[in-house]
Amino acid sequence: MTGSSSCPRLLPLLACRSACQLFDAVGPRLLMLLPPPPSAPPSTATSRSFSCHAHARHGRQRPRLSLLLSRRNDGTAFRSGGMQSRGKKTKSSFKLVDLPQGLVDAEPLPDVQGEADGEPAYPTVVLQARHNMQKFENCVLLTRVGGFYELYFEHAEEYGPLLNLKVAHKKTNAGPVPMAGFPFFQLERFLRTLVLDHNCYVAIAEEFPNDPGDRVKSGGLMHDRRVARVITPGTLIDENFIDPYANNYVLAIHIDHEASHSSTSNEDPDPSSTSVGLAWLDVSTGQFYTQETTVTSISSILSRVGPREIVVDDVLESRRDHRLFSILAEDKHFITFAPRGEFLPVSEWRSMLESEIPTQTISDFTLNEAQAGSLLLQYVKTRLQGLNMKLQPPLRHENLDVVTIDRNTMRALEIRQTIRDGVFRGSLLHAVRRTVTKGGARLLNSWLSAPSTCLDTIGARQELVEYFIQNEDHRDGIILLLRKCHDSQRLVQKFAFGRGDADDLIGLSNTIRAMQEIYRILAGPTEVALTKSGKPRKTSKKNPKKAVPLDSRFASLLSRIQLDEPLNLAERIRTSVDEEGLVLQHQSEDNEASKLLSQAEDVVAAEGTLGDAISLPKGSKKKKPTSIRDYYAEDGAIFTMKPEASAGLQELHARLSALSQEKLELGNTLRDRLGAPSLALRWAPNLGHMCHVKGKDVRAEGVLRYAAVSSRRTTRTFYAPEWTTLGQAIHQIRFEIASEETRIFAELRAAVVANLVKLRRNASVLDELDVTTSFARLAVEQGLTRPVLNNSTAHTIIGGRHPTVEGGLREQGRSFTRNDCLVGHNVHDALTSPQNTSPDTQTDSDDGQGSSISSTANLPRHSSEGHLWLITGPNMAGKSTYLRQNALITILAQAGCYVPASHATLGVVDAVFSRVGSADNLYRDQSTFMVEMLETAQILRHATPRSFVIMDEIGRGTAPEDGEAVAFACLHHLATVNRCRALFATHFHGLADLVYERGLHVGSGGGKGGSVEMYCTDIEEDGEGGFVYVHRLRKGVNRQSHALKVARLAGLPEAAITVAREVLGKH
Repeated sequence: MTGSSSCPRLLPLLACRSACQLFDAVGPRLLMLLPPPPSAPPSTATSRSFSCHAHARHGRQRPRLSLLLSRRNDGTAFRSGGMQSRGKKTKSSFKLVDLPQGLVDAEPLPDVQGEADGEPAYPTVVLQARHNMQKFENCVLLTRVGGFYELYFEHAEEYGPLLNLKVAHKKTNAGPVPMAGFPFFQLERFLRTLVLDHNCYVAIAEEFPNDPGDRVKSGGLMHDRRVARVITPGTLIDENFIDPYANNYVLAIHIDHEASHSSTSNEDPDPSSTSVGLAWLDVSTGQFYTQETTVTSISSILSRVGPREIVVDDVLESRRDHRLFSILAEDKHFITFAPRGEFLPVSEWRSMLESEIPTQTISDFTLNEAQAGSLLLQYVKTRLQGLNMKLQPPLRHENLDVVTIDRNTMRALEIRQTIRDGVFRGSLLHAVRRTVTKGGARLLNSWLSAPSTCLDTIGARQELVEYFIQNEDHRDGIILLLRKCHDSQRLVQKFAFGRGDADDLIGLSNTIRAMQEIYRILAGPTEVALTKSGKPRKTSKKNPKKAVPLDSRFASLLSRIQLDEPLNLAERIRTSVDEEGLVLQHQSEDNEASKLLSQAEDVVAAEGTLGDAISLPKGSKKKKPTSIRDYYAEDGAIFTMKPEASAGLQELHARLSALSQEKLELGNTLRDRLGAPSLALRWAPNLGHMCHVKGKDVRAEGVLRYAAVSSRRTTRTFYAPEWTTLGQAIHQIRFEIASEETRIFAELRAAVVANLVKLRRNASVLDELDVTTSFARLAVEQGLTRPVLNNSTAHTIIGGRHPTVEGGLREQGRSFTRNDCLVGHNVHDALTSPQNTSPDTQTDSDDGQGSSISSTANLPRHSSEGHLWLITGPNMAGKSTYLRQNALITILAQAGCYVPASHATLGVVDAVFSRVGSADNLYRDQSTFMVEMLETAQILRHATPRSFVIMDEIGRGTAPEDGEAVAFACLHHLATVNRCRALFATHFHGLADLVYERGLHVGSGGGKGGSVEMYCTDIEEDGEGGFVYVHRLRKGVNRQSHALKVARLAGLPEAAITVAREVLGKH
């Protein structure tokens, strides 16, 4: 038996509910019918006749039973079984003894709360949270309930204390439920703690209003709470805590399962043969890249990309002994295991991209890259829970000519953060960053992490920098306009996800206007556009004049700028969005947040601690200013679109103005008629449209004729039919205005998405202008020099300086000692090299603004210096600084920046390697010397003749004899096998002797010998125990390390120094 019955023999008893015990849905799954009363035992029962009609059964008895059986403990109800259609009247007769007695089995009632699965009968909100927790079991669930986000069950107990939230217990019929919560306006703060600080996945369940049909199906529930998005460290979109100055990449790694298995077996001990597919994207900007590499090269790529999250096929989760995981563990990357799903070939990525991938490009992607891209796109799609993605077409990294910088080099050279503290201040990026936009800062980060190896690209960047150095007014004007630009890359992506708001529209419009002004500066004079008949065409915004670049160096940039349709969009936004209304809307939101904050403060004051009170944000004390819009209503109606946004909206505003005028006239009429000057027409959510009087008007004769809604000694509220009718009309108009504004806003959003490609291209131009103008500012501030780059394998740096150390010394009022670096330099080769006379490497020198990119007219006349320098000298004399400064100058030069040197002519390098510093890795069971050897082996295996290598103190982690042997073996390999440019610093002075013995010195064999040259630093002593370091390099070998002088400077006890001197004297 279910919620209703069609058995005619039960109807009489069901109608007499007092004689029955009916258990509701929370109780046992049956109905108990009591036996006949003692006064009528079965043995004496007489035959009785009962008659009922079908329509009566369905019209009276059934609804009562359905209502009784469907009521739940949580106050909700469900629909009973299907209603039968009305039939003709029928008559049934039966005897009372024929009725069944005792317990009657009944079918289970329809379940809406999961009781069929054995779950307790929790309130609806709690049960919805439980279902979402089960569906997203690896996520922290935040459920929106009114003005709060709440955690339930084990999530409240585990993460409540972590978030410094008080954990309470909600009383339910199924028992107490742990819960914790916070006001909605603090969501970003707690998301930051969970996602960034603790690397948690966070599922956010929002409230979705039920339409009338769904409300009936759900038993009257006003809202459905379902997960709208899953936030992870790598899938941030527009959160306030996302780093605005760095890309937020999520990267997927694909390894073929068979190859993966063989890499862990003895059959293939060399993992370098295992191909790996990589794909990474920034959800916040839409940038998308792929690359095929090997397992051993992953570390360098991860160092360059810097992903916040790495996605791996969940099949590999059971193979933790794979070499891949040891590599990922070195930098403690955040790893997510995701199901691979059905493979999506590159041709099927179109629905998630802003434009199609050219057919010829699709064939370039390898299978591993396609597999990685498929895994990545499916993972991001599930995290975004149906949000529409519009990513940029993927770029294959093999097609990007960039310098390889491995993880150890990135760390040792402190390109993005310092070694000691891991902070931004003190890094190369901190020393050179002068950008004024967030997109420009991200591009600079990318250029320094992956400098270009293409001479044309480097030369184009240098030309722009040179122009901005020579034209200070244009540079300052462009920088001023760039400061007005918003982060349009991320703004556009927000609209692609359907998340952009009116403020974002204003920011986008301002950026387009700034872009227009920048275009005018760079375009210079214009030519009049002609019609098909040859007559001058009338210029307008839609038909601008044809621009002639102010300088030929801007031709490429200007050709990428598309302004016609974006300008139309900016004009539409300007004429549609009401910035004054936005200000009022923000103030209204702040007021709402202040009310919730006040409520939170009251709760903390009553139940919390001092720590809870301190953790609350400070509320705003600003008073809401008055506005011309206040006449619309006293209930705070705010409009964010101008009436001129559409003809329909203009008409609605005209009607609203007329009704508002009627309201004023009605107020005056009622005041005169009722004799109540204080009468005010008001509206309240709980009372509706009412009239309010105060003071002596409370006793006015006209006022007393109306029934009071509320009355006090000095105030009285009552209804006036005229105001009720007029007020309802005003509310209806406001509702129509809000609907029209929503439609207009949707059109503006769609217009932004329609211009997605153009806006992104324009944004990329702004980013490049920001970086090149910042390079120009830096060059002027610090006296940097334009480097000359060519295809040789030589480094010729005159008067080089360390870009970060020099800044630190300058703050202390000290100067930096300049040094030359002539590695690989050969005067004869430099003068006769074909690159020096190639027309392809010439710049436009007609205007006197540039010279040959490979000119050797100003090169110093030095003899051959060898392509490897062996550097000796005292401790603290600057050997490591010298090594690093030349590597950094190389990186800056190939990034397109000017360099800290008097002159620099550099052969383009394909990779920069560094083995500097010492550290162990006890977790991986690796000693200091083992770590040193691993890094050295990586360099010796991968350095090419076009690479630049710096090595410092190789072999110092073991016995002197062994260390010297290992150090010389590395030097010999670099000089004879790799044949790359290298700077090799050491305290093993015996290496110099071995170099001469093996004929590696440049002077061996009558000047036609090896490729190693000797340089050193020194100290000067005054004869009285004082000394100064001589940081400038000179040719030769310094066989004194002067370690005891450094020990005394460090504060070593004098007794210890005396003992050390005695031991040193004996040797």
